[in-house]
Amino acid sequence: MVEIFKTNVCSPRNAEWLTDLIHRRFEKYRANFDLEDCDRILRVISPTGAIDAHAVIALMAEQGYQAAVLPDEQPAAFPRCAIAAAIRARTVARQTV
Repeated sequence: MVEIFKTNVCSPRNAEWLTDLIHRRFEKYRANFDLEDCDRILRVISPTGAIDAHAVIALMAEQGYQAAVLPDEQPAAFPRCAIAAAIRARTVARQTV
């Protein structure tokens, strides 16, 4: 199972610290951040089943960070940031014609 969270984590150092904290608190979870994504996402993977999203969000909040589950709206191969960039590019192209 994989759960994706939108976060307000900006620093790679803080992301590494939070990842270590998640791994200690939830021993079976594997976590990583993608801070280059527009949502600064946190991916949490559990090979044994469902992820307790509320517990992950609470842990982030205890450390002063926000996290929210991202809904499964877009295919993983075409992230929302790419969609937004494509729409902006098309809008700009139309305005210059």
